[in-house]
Amino acid sequence: MPLNTDTRRTADEKEPAATPAEPAAPETSQEAASSEAPAETSPETPSSPTPDETAPEAPTSGTPTETSPKTPSSGTPDTPDATEPVAGAAEPVAGAAEPVADATGPVADATGPVAEGTRTDAADGAERTDQAGDTAPAPGAPDATPAPAPDATPDPAPAPSGPLSRLRAARRTWREGHPTAARVLRDGVTVLAAVLVLAALLLPNRMHMRPAQFVRIPVEALFGAALLVTLPRRWRLLAAWVCGLGLGALTVLNFFDMGFYEFLGRRFDIVIDWALLGDAKSYLNDTLGKGGTTAVLLGALVLVLVLIVLIALAVVRLGELLARHRHTTGRTLLILSMVWMVCAVLGLRIDGVPLASQHSIALARSRAEAVRDTLRDEREFAKTAKADAFGNTPPAQLVPDLRGKDMMFTFIESYGRSAIEDPVMAPGVNKTLAASTEALAKSGFHARSGWLTSATYGGSSWLGHSTFLSGLWIDNQNRYRTVTNSDHLSLTKAFRKTGDWDTVGIMPGVQKGWPEAKFYGLDKVYNAFQMGYEGPKFSWSTMPDQYALEAFQRLEHGKKRDKPLMSEIILTSSHQPWAPVPKMVDWGEVGDGSVYDSIEKAGKRPGDVFYDSTKVKQEYGRSIQYSVTALTQFLQRYGDKDTVLVFLGDHQPVAKVSGDGADHQVPVSIVAKDPKVLDKIADWHFTEGLRPAKDAPVWRMSSFRDRFLTAYGSTPHPSKG
Repeated sequence: MPLNTDTRRTADEKEPAATPAEPAAPETSQEAASSEAPAETSPETPSSPTPDETAPEAPTSGTPTETSPKTPSSGTPDTPDATEPVAGAAEPVAGAAEPVADATGPVADATGPVAEGTRTDAADGAERTDQAGDTAPAPGAPDATPAPAPDATPDPAPAPSGPLSRLRAARRTWREGHPTAARVLRDGVTVLAAVLVLAALLLPNRMHMRPAQFVRIPVEALFGAALLVTLPRRWRLLAAWVCGLGLGALTVLNFFDMGFYEFLGRRFDIVIDWALLGDAKSYLNDTLGKGGTTAVLLGALVLVLVLIVLIALAVVRLGELLARHRHTTGRTLLILSMVWMVCAVLGLRIDGVPLASQHSIALARSRAEAVRDTLRDEREFAKTAKADAFGNTPPAQLVPDLRGKDMMFTFIESYGRSAIEDPVMAPGVNKTLAASTEALAKSGFHARSGWLTSATYGGSSWLGHSTFLSGLWIDNQNRYRTVTNSDHLSLTKAFRKTGDWDTVGIMPGVQKGWPEAKFYGLDKVYNAFQMGYEGPKFSWSTMPDQYALEAFQRLEHGKKRDKPLMSEIILTSSHQPWAPVPKMVDWGEVGDGSVYDSIEKAGKRPGDVFYDSTKVKQEYGRSIQYSVTALTQFLQRYGDKDTVLVFLGDHQPVAKVSGDGADHQVPVSIVAKDPKVLDKIADWHFTEGLRPAKDAPVWRMSSFRDRFLTAYGSTPHPSKG
């Protein structure tokens, strides 16, 4: 029989005394060890504790202890509490230093009758369990079959039921089995979290970065760490999540800024630029197809969400780490704060970048100011758009010196000053301009050219179009919506208002409804699907410029009419990504555009060109040469003594082509056979020919409308806002 050190009973569980009249109780293991029976006690007198009734030991780990309530007998002293030491129990009974417990046998004298006058602490018929797990029948109950002692080992915890619980259990098991790897992983994740947060705090909003920008001390990190350390855990977690999500959103906006600076030369406006995402999607559809566009958009959305959540989790992790080491964190923050203040006061820099950084605070402040300025500008511009120097001019007093002239206002996509002056593009473009000037002169046409500063850069061509034709500075989407929904007089509408011109628009880039036609005063508009083109698209451009001009001749310009024609034409072959670029074909072979199938297939792909700065410049230059050649050849072929052509670029190409920090200037030219037309602008001091000189006048694009109307005899009659 195995040894059992837990057979000692509490004072509340002492055995009843045996009486001579009853049969001898079965021999217990205690009796076997001592070879003598316990002393008999009188039923009337409570017996003194025997050596067998020593105070219980503290329960071992995993063994529950059950303490019975004290139940004093009537007229007898209370039984000693099991939690208190029993007098005389300090010394074991002689010869019982190593008592042997019979785990399977009944407790000694447990079947005898309860002594008269004593009370039990269990209900009749109920079993009681001692510390070792042994059970004894209630007094008067029949003998019970001895039960084996229960296992002292606690029952195992129930297996995790949910997937999250199972994952946590598996992670805990892995950590316990691989403590070194777990520690390395934990420390590595913490380091990555710190790097991610610091990078987000210091990330510039321009593509071109320098290493020095990421070795600064961000004051935002110092303030944030101090805040998280001082807060109680519940509020610390809330603050960490809020700060982390805010930092993640600010980081995403920085990436938006990078893209906008790269393509549009300005930062992202969080109030009004969301509408441009639809145009970006259309551009991707034209260049990548619907499947590619869907994949790119989904990928971008996932990246944005993952980035925001990762930054938030990193802030939470770092906040908990700092809170666990408050004293170390406090000392470190004090030292770093002193270093930051010294750097700020002394203006210390590395590679021109201040070591004491307030980058994220400055960006957040500037964004808040931009939102305020945008909302204020929207209110003020609505009043400005109503005020018009020629708003109340009678029709007879508008452009009287151009009566009887066929007017063509033509925009060449992305035709900027860099095409004429950049060393990569300029040789080919300038050669084309010189050859075209000479060819026009042989046909009796002469030109004057200058510079205009566009309201947009790299894209958003409609802002350039509306600025040029409205005489207002339209540099954002809110202004564009405001002016195109107003009664402001556009330059093209002025011709329609006279009643002496038919007006038409050739818009190969328009592929959906275009309500702006009313603002521009166009009687009829031909979009990409209304010119009979059956050839291939050239990346974003729906058709080559040569075809669009030939369709204009077939549909409108070549028709006999009672009135001269005023047209607004948008040429798109020089739109990015500048691959593939169309080639000129014989005008008689243009047909329905099928001739361009082989040209498109033999052309370069956007991916082969756009990401190489030299190649993209070369192809951009070729596209400008193509557009200028198509337009001037059209004029030579179909123009006459009453044709007047005004053409210009709507904006500079993207920074990848025009270069960082490029200006917004574009060339503008006026071409006519009638010398009186050019004489009217002699005081403009424009350069002769299609290539403006470096020192030619530079005007804001918004000033052209009033200068043009005035030069050709229009009389101002202002309308008030």
